[in-house]
Amino acid sequence: MKCNSSRSENPHFFIQKMKRENVMLQLARELLDREATDRVEEKKQYMEERCPPLVLPNSLEELQNLCRELHEKIEMVNEDKYDLERKIEMFCNEELNFKVIDLQGKFKKPPLKKVRMSADAMLQALLGSKHKVSMDLRANLKQVKKETKEEDKDVGDWRKNIEDKAGMGGRKKIFESEA
Repeated sequence: MKCNSSRSENPHFFIQKMKRENVMLQLARELLDREATDRVEEKKQYMEERCPPLVLPNSLEELQNLCRELHEKIEMVNEDKYDLERKIEMFCNEELNFKVIDLQGKFKKPPLKKVRMSADAMLQALLGSKHKVSMDLRANLKQVKKETKEEDKDVGDWRKNIEDKAGMGGRKKIFESEA
C-alpha cells in the first residue's frame, strides 16, 4: 500500500502543530508576565532604597530647612547631569572627528611656521638649559682683507671722443685704428 498524501496534507499534523504553537505562546505570555512583575518589584526596591519615607516637620523653620536641603540636592544632581552631558557630547564629537579623519584616509598636518633661530638658540633648544654651549661660527673663520685696485684712467673729455667718432669718418677712424 502506497501513501500518496504528504505530511502537510495530514490533518493530525496541523492539529499537533497548532497545539505546539499554543503551548509556546502560553509559555511566552507567562515569561512576559514574570518579567513585568520583576520590573515592578525592582522599581519598588529601588525607590525604597533611594527615597526614604517623607516625614514632614511640624514647624515652619524645619520645613524651610528641609526645602533648602532638597534644593541643594537638586542643584548637585543638575550639576552632575550637566557635567555628564558635556562629557558625553565631547566624547561623541571626538569620536565623530576620528571617523571623519578615517573616512578621509589621511590626517592633514597643520602648516608649520618658519622660525628664525641662531645656532646658539637651536643648540639650547635641543640640549636644554642645563648645557651652556655657545657656537660662534664666525670666530673660527680667517679674516681676509680685500685688495682694491685703484687705477685711475685718464678719461679726458668725452665730448671730444664722441665728435671724433661721429659720422662716417668716425667709423672709418675706428676701423683704421684697429688695423
